[in-house]
Amino acid sequence: MIIIKIAGGLGNQMQQYSLYRKLLSQGKDVKLDLSWFDPKVQEKMLAKRSFELPLFVDLPYEECSDKDREYFLKRSVFQKISGKILKKLKVTESDNEKVFVESKMYHPEVFEMDDKYIEGYFACQKYYDDIMEELRDLFKFPEHSNSELHQRNQIFASKMDKETSVSVHIRRGDYLAPENINILGNIATEEYYNSAMKYFMDKYPDVHFYIFTSDHEYARQNYSDESLYTIIDWNTGKDSVQDLMLMSHCKGNICANSTFSFWGARLNKRPDREIIRTFTMRNNQHCDPDIMHDYWKGWILIDKDGKIV
Repeated sequence: MIIIKIAGGLGNQMQQYSLYRKLLSQGKDVKLDLSWFDPKVQEKMLAKRSFELPLFVDLPYEECSDKDREYFLKRSVFQKISGKILKKLKVTESDNEKVFVESKMYHPEVFEMDDKYIEGYFACQKYYDDIMEELRDLFKFPEHSNSELHQRNQIFASKMDKETSVSVHIRRGDYLAPENINILGNIATEEYYNSAMKYFMDKYPDVHFYIFTSDHEYARQNYSDESLYTIIDWNTGKDSVQDLMLMSHCKGNICANSTFSFWGARLNKRPDREIIRTFTMRNNQHCDPDIMHDYWKGWILIDKDGKIV
């Protein structure tokens, strides 16, 4: 059996679920561990999260039992005692051989595993690129909770389908917080967005950009030209998933260094789609251009200085 731990926000949950589907497609016995969302666990979190995959309509999955989880995670009395001894001796305790923890962008060895508890976010496109058509069908969007806003979304989705539409996802908020800015800030820079939008403007004179961000005031200050930009600001709370739906109808997608915008692009079914993402995801992440193009086939990579890599 393989168990995949589900954790983080919606974008991360969708990636973990996608690895789950990939392993299922290989005939493996795979289940999901949802215990990270237990209220007792969440009360200790700075950024509290909820299990959001059920936002999608009839998304199939199998949850592991407590017994399944304990098989991988429960330590024996001997392990607990030896661990305490090693700690006193200041010797590093060996890892639980039943648990695999992601430590780099891509681990092809996960596809050879048969008896593991797997932890990680698995953002790399290469993990599940070959089953994206299946994933696009599985992630079925619900209706907006407000019937009028649902109708508005449908009108905009239809409009996006017919024009040279490009989504622009701008993530500020938590990325500007002191605890996050050193790792996640200064990647999706103004130079990045200007270069990405210029790519589409040079290629398509009739392009129209749709701005998606939780910082609506910033959007209104910087993208006020309604002939070129439309700010999408009515999908909030649990209805934020509707932003992914709208992004998926655009011809082009300009992503932040955010798994949320990655999914707006991934779920894009248009055969003429063009996707741009930041060259790096985190400031502490070394990226080799050749490897990144292999991991993200078909995606256009632009660095923080606005250079296409």
